[in-house]
Amino acid sequence: MINRHLTAALVAFASVVLLLPTSAQAIAAPRLGNCAPGELCLWKQAGFKGGKQVYDVTRINMENCTALPSGTDAQSLVNRTGRPVTVYQSDACLETAEFDTYPGDSTWVPQVPYRVRAFKVWES
Repeated sequence: MINRHLTAALVAFASVVLLLPTSAQAIAAPRLGNCAPGELCLWKQAGFKGGKQVYDVTRINMENCTALPSGTDAQSLVNRTGRPVTVYQSDACLETAEFDTYPGDSTWVPQVPYRVRAFKVWES
């Protein structure tokens, strides 16, 4: 009797283990808000949903205001530029409206508290 119970438990355990992903599969799985190193990624909707805009740090004018294309805005972002990024509610980077600065060390922001219409990437 004990052997049968032990065998059944081992079979159940082996079935569960076989269904688990390997380490390589877990590492390769896409991350919510996927954004490559060196990029600033902005999504139209909260939770990294909707249209995505990607800005590569090598193609951004540092410390200059970059407005999003006319009529667009963003509600979530990922900063992987390696530099601080300030996002603005104003499309002219005016500090009379809302703005926040996010560090460049892989910062995921699923819900910005206002609609982002422009940004600045800082040298340091």
